[in-house]
Amino acid sequence: MAGGRAELVGDRDRPRGYTLLVDGAPQSHVDLDDPGHLDFAYQRRLGHVIDLVAAPGRPVQAVHLGGGALTLARYLAASRPRSTQQVVEVDAPLVEFVRRELPWESGWRIRVRAADARAGLGKVPDGWADLIIADVFHGARTPAHLTSVEFLAEVRRALRPGGWYAANIADGAPLTHLRGQVATARAVFAEACLTADPAVLRGRRFGNAVLLAGDEPLPIAELTRRAASDPHLARVEHGRALTDFTGGARPTTDADATASPPPPPDTFA
Repeated sequence: MAGGRAELVGDRDRPRGYTLLVDGAPQSHVDLDDPGHLDFAYQRRLGHVIDLVAAPGRPVQAVHLGGGALTLARYLAASRPRSTQQVVEVDAPLVEFVRRELPWESGWRIRVRAADARAGLGKVPDGWADLIIADVFHGARTPAHLTSVEFLAEVRRALRPGGWYAANIADGAPLTHLRGQVATARAVFAEACLTADPAVLRGRRFGNAVLLAGDEPLPIAELTRRAASDPHLARVEHGRALTDFTGGARPTTDADATASPPPPPDTFA
């Protein structure tokens, strides 16, 4: 694969469940018999966003920046029939590998484009998307050009009024990258919140946080309820608590953007 060596590992508890690894790092988990199953904690948190972005079952228009095994696109297609989705994945050989080994239903309205995430986003019409999800990693790091105010301005352009942006962000102590990404989102959008394992938010371990942003009030109470009932407990930070967490971090621009930090060497052992 262009982005590394891809392989599938079977799930001992699910006959048609598979984890996609790229260079040994888990990228996605898919159950071909149950697209509603989300195995990774951060994907369940993004699943909550998908559940709440519109009334239950209502079709939406969504853009996925980063494809992996299309776990979230499958989830959205199954939970919101007749939705229209665009997936932008830079690794064309990976797309073909997933299409061959983990095929998705032909009736799902999922279009996959092999392109850089920011370039692909630039082709989305103004105000087209109800939801844009960014889950982009190259060598276990999010590329720098997907972390800036200018990038999020493109996201906001492609969202309909009231649409949401959600991002999977990986970081560890001292959480400089995560704090900067919160500041960047708040510089572009009127509302934002962050959902993560409390140990990650305290910098006690490297892990994933889900950032949600938009220009209208977010469903904080329902996100908090779902995060608290998840098998892997999470906390939702917003408002003053999110300001305190950000700790004066400055928004990131194209001029000073850097990739997210690499995970510790033993993270995927």
